[in-house]
Amino acid sequence: MRSLHAHQIAPENTQDTAIETGWTIPGLSLVVPCFNEVDGLESLRVQLEELRSQCSGKLDLEVILVDDGSEDGSADELVRVFHALPWVKMVRHECNCGIAAAILSGIHASRHEYVASMDADCTYAPTQLLRLWECMDRDTSMVTASPYHPEGRVEGVPAWRLALSKSASRAYRTVTGSSVHTFTSCFRIYRRRDVDGMQLKNQGFVGIAEMFWWIKKHGGSIREAPATLTTRKTGFSKMRTFPVILAHLQLIQRIAWERIFEAKVKFN
Repeated sequence: MRSLHAHQIAPENTQDTAIETGWTIPGLSLVVPCFNEVDGLESLRVQLEELRSQCSGKLDLEVILVDDGSEDGSADELVRVFHALPWVKMVRHECNCGIAAAILSGIHASRHEYVASMDADCTYAPTQLLRLWECMDRDTSMVTASPYHPEGRVEGVPAWRLALSKSASRAYRTVTGSSVHTFTSCFRIYRRRDVDGMQLKNQGFVGIAEMFWWIKKHGGSIREAPATLTTRKTGFSKMRTFPVILAHLQLIQRIAWERIFEAKVKFN
């Protein structure tokens, strides 16, 4: 496992209107991992500004952009595109650590009790975050976006990739004993105190499913919100298919053994 070194890049102006108004609305931090996303950052800014606009009067939204050791100039472009937005904070990894590791770094840098995460490619439109927020309550540890929910939708995603993702989610649903339909989406909201102390063996894409299992096995309550998943409009996927499939199989096997062991302990 790679060591994780992160440091924050302060925006020019850190004053936020929510501070001025005495925190009269609930706060939400949104973590966006970015790895080699230089071509899509302008589009990301536009969509995040639209989300911020829709959150006005409902949520005090801060955004934490985590550059996960990009090699395409994304780090400098993030500063150029977002430096004038006082509600955006930037964190940088010295090397590429993986999407799950980037989410954890963003959670640690957040200032709110509720922390969301989303892909930088906006395959889930950021404004759908408000639908996830409607499902969050004081008894819920995590709300996950669920395109595989009966009321969810998938648009334009290649059939082979969709088949792999759905197969993984069906396997996780079986071994975890959960009724949730989607396990591999990083578009989520977490209650921070329920993920404090989280340690992952998988820091990359498979870590998203491991985060789900970590919360569940520690007694957390997980809900899902139907969502629409689309194909990315800029850049390219960083997922290496066969290593990710192998890592999913290993995690599924580990979860199954942990549940068997837990059942034996209870029985004895």
